[in-house]
Amino acid sequence: MILTLRRSASIPSQRITGDPDAVTRTQCSKAALARDDVLRLVRKFTRRVNLLSAVAAAIGAKFAHFTAVLPPGGLVLVLAATACTTTSPPVPASSGPARAAQAAAPRASPTAPRAASRPVTSRITLTRVRTADGSVITVALFHGPVRYVLHDGSWDPASPYSRLVRAGPAVGTAERRRLEAAFNGGFLMRSHAGGYEQEGHVFKKLLSGLASLVIDRAGHARIGVWGVTAPAPGEVIYSVRQNLWPLVLNGQPTRQTARWWRWGGTNSHAALDPRSALGQDAAGNLMYAASTSATPQDLADALARCGALTGMELDINGNLQLDIARTAGGALSAAAPGQLRPASQYLTGWTRDFITVLAP
Repeated sequence: MILTLRRSASIPSQRITGDPDAVTRTQCSKAALARDDVLRLVRKFTRRVNLLSAVAAAIGAKFAHFTAVLPPGGLVLVLAATACTTTSPPVPASSGPARAAQAAAPRASPTAPRAASRPVTSRITLTRVRTADGSVITVALFHGPVRYVLHDGSWDPASPYSRLVRAGPAVGTAERRRLEAAFNGGFLMRSHAGGYEQEGHVFKKLLSGLASLVIDRAGHARIGVWGVTAPAPGEVIYSVRQNLWPLVLNGQPTRQTARWWRWGGTNSHAALDPRSALGQDAAGNLMYAASTSATPQDLADALARCGALTGMELDINGNLQLDIARTAGGALSAAAPGQLRPASQYLTGWTRDFITVLAP
């Protein structure tokens, strides 16, 4: 805006007198003073307008990014609020730590649907191993989640506890429906080859350093050295069958296997004799081995070649027995070489201890 001020020539002068220092003013000087006052007001107004324009331009540049998200007129509202208050604008909600963590978190990548896992089934495989001296060892490997039960015999082990245990000299009806296999136990108790515990009842004291078949209440079985690797800390023992010292340790035959006379008296009074043994592989599967003519070292070699990490000898002479069913609860057939008794022997009852293999 431009203001034009003109001096009027028709205004008469006026003389004011007083003391000698008095100032004489005229009508022209009054108009000049009025003009100066108006000019000062104009300049002051112009400065304020320019200042407000500069502030508005600065604020508009600072909040220009809001125009993309605000509705029409929103930017005007923001500028007006900023100009009318000295308080800081509220912190956007997205700057909180929870939102920041959420923004920083990687997005979950889509995964392909998992294929339905097949249930693990139990099975038995038979293998024949020929050793260096020509002995043939039959090895039965029990795969999968099978369960094991230790039975006492009607004659051995003889103990008052025999009337307290459930698994007696014959396979029961409920057990028969899940029966997949059964095999012989160890030496007679009078042979002093180790202790015996069944279902929490100690028939004969367990001895340290001897190979032990350990079974828990759920039927899981493993082979350990009593007092060394068995029982494990916190392990709940249900049944234990000991028989001499280890035949296999750490996947290798022990040095004792070369001394055949230390592994029980044979009917032939010689190293080669009908023998049986039990091993366990790295997966926890048990394997039964038997031969009509073998040395302790032959058994140990066969178990180790089949993957056994630990092993123990079972009964010898004419007491070998291994009965196998094609399906759980099916008909049993004899699988031990030179087996003398029928496959139904453990169903009708037997005088010695034995172990059954049950489907889960």
